[in-house]
Amino acid sequence: MSTRTKPITGELLRLKDEIHQYALDYGLDFHPVVFEVCDYDTINIVAAQGGFPSRYPHWRFGMEYDQLSKSYAYGLQKIYEMVINTNPCYAYLLNANHLVDQKIVMAHVYGHADFFKNNLWFASTDRSMMDVMANHGTKIRRYMEKYGQDRVEEFVDRVLSLENLLDVNILFETPEVRRSRQGKESEFKSQFFHDDEDDGRSDQLKSFMRSKLFNPAVEGPAVELEEAPNRKKPSYISPRDIMMYLIEHAPLQEWQADILGILREEAYYFLPQRMTKIMNEGWASYWHSTIMTKKALKSSEIIEFADKHAGVMAMSRQQINPYKIGIELFRDIEYRWDTGRFGKEYSECTNMETRENWDRPTGKGREKIFEIRKTHNDITFIDEFFTRDFCERMQLFTYKHNPRTGRFEVDNRDFESIKSKLLTSLTNFGQPIIEVESGNFGNRGELHLIHEHQGVDLDLNFATQTLSNIAAIWGRPVNLTTIQEGKENTYVHDGKEMKPLK
Repeated sequence: MSTRTKPITGELLRLKDEIHQYALDYGLDFHPVVFEVCDYDTINIVAAQGGFPSRYPHWRFGMEYDQLSKSYAYGLQKIYEMVINTNPCYAYLLNANHLVDQKIVMAHVYGHADFFKNNLWFASTDRSMMDVMANHGTKIRRYMEKYGQDRVEEFVDRVLSLENLLDVNILFETPEVRRSRQGKESEFKSQFFHDDEDDGRSDQLKSFMRSKLFNPAVEGPAVELEEAPNRKKPSYISPRDIMMYLIEHAPLQEWQADILGILREEAYYFLPQRMTKIMNEGWASYWHSTIMTKKALKSSEIIEFADKHAGVMAMSRQQINPYKIGIELFRDIEYRWDTGRFGKEYSECTNMETRENWDRPTGKGREKIFEIRKTHNDITFIDEFFTRDFCERMQLFTYKHNPRTGRFEVDNRDFESIKSKLLTSLTNFGQPIIEVESGNFGNRGELHLIHEHQGVDLDLNFATQTLSNIAAIWGRPVNLTTIQEGKENTYVHDGKEMKPLK
């Protein structure tokens, strides 16, 4: 991994073997986990780069490292665990942690590793991403040497502003669909390319080169050409996959298309983790709590464990704690399915005393939570299992800041309102949903984007900067249609400023 990390030995290795066996005994199923020990500076470096020691050079990693280092120095934040979704999984242990901390982290990591391997949203994950990220870093460094660091970094900056403009459905491309697509692409390649061996180009770059066969002019945006006899069209592109649309249609040079493809691949790698934050952390917390309290804790360690666990589970008025919501929901589901509090009869029971004392032992709780960890993401998890009883028992409210008192105060205690607000914050991670409508808007070769309005108006300040970056990549004005204050409006960004379309 790195000269700054070391394999675990001695007592840590013994503890790892012990926790590993407990995890297996409970039925967790995971890829091999490699634990390494490092100091806090090293874990900050790795955390700043998304968990990967070798990535492309970029200023945002430096800023993230600086923030993490200051948070640790001032006692505001401390990283206890970090595990990477690869095969094998790599996990980092802080050399300064107490043994109780190390046991908690190991048990927590095995929970994450089980979730990574078994949750369906991670099914298409490239488990060799450690090597892929390192290769990406090497390629971008070479582009910087060839075309200039400032030029390449400016392009990377623009692309990174688009990494939320993805289509989650691409994660569920079935093997049959993938084989069909690859077969058509192989047939396509045999017609137009005659390479005898792999030239090292990424799939996205090859897609970009194929698209240029249909529209070889790189001086302006790709506009759909009139279909000629026997000409095959490029594969379908999801209108929400804006990064791929730009690869296929924007007037890019090869190095730009390659970088766009690289950053798109990395964005899709991290996407399942963003979609399952509450579940993933809840599942790992459930198992570190279970393993520690039922198996691994010594009597002399109970108070220290309780103190550390309570700190991780503390709730804030400004934002939800995914560890706390996740673990409590899994515990609630296990209890409900163990006592038969589910199904038609229970749901239709209107006698409050009967519901309160309902206990029809089924013993299906553990089986149910394993099933859920396989099939759900945060939105479906909250939508299906975040009940009124759970909300009231957890005393969950929505808060807002009172400028007069300078404090966050309870804004709403209504269950439906709380659940709706939580689901809204999770939909597309709170980011707007944008789709490509046309690459030839007004027959002028301009890009036209549509904002799928879901009750929240678009923040035009953020939109302006993003559209500026898209316009720079597209090479011509970019139009965006959205709803503001109940009225549909279209704005155009010409590369210099955004203004309403007249």
